[in-house]
Amino acid sequence: MKNSKGFSLLELLIVVAIILIIATIAIPSLLRSRQAANESAAVANVRTINTAEVTYLSGSGGTYGLMADLIGARLLDDTFTGTKAGYNYGITLDVTGQDYTVSATPASTNTGRYGYYSTPDAVVRYSTVSTLAPAGQTGRSVQ
Repeated sequence: MKNSKGFSLLELLIVVAIILIIATIAIPSLLRSRQAANESAAVANVRTINTAEVTYLSGSGGTYGLMADLIGARLLDDTFTGTKAGYNYGITLDVTGQDYTVSATPASTNTGRYGYYSTPDAVVRYSTVSTLAPAGQTGRSVQ
């Protein structure tokens, strides 16, 4: 009788195949979960920027501020200048500083599916760009 120790090549190949099958099932689910988490964080961050704008407005003599102004006033931290939770954030002002738009766009298609924006009414909406909003939802508010 042969006394062998260890695993045969066939047994190892079967284990590797099983691990690959499990990975192909789990990885897409993980990516969708990460996208959903990034999108929730983006909506929350747009709301945070809206709150910072209102606070800045009350102390600046009636004008809204750009991202650098809000960070300088310590209403936001400097992580908003780069990619935060898979999204890039920006603020555009009108000429008078009486109106603003906060935008959140995904850094890549893997980090988020939708873009978001908000104006002084503080309602977060899907992007007006049809490729960054669900079908038929451009400009509609986020529920």
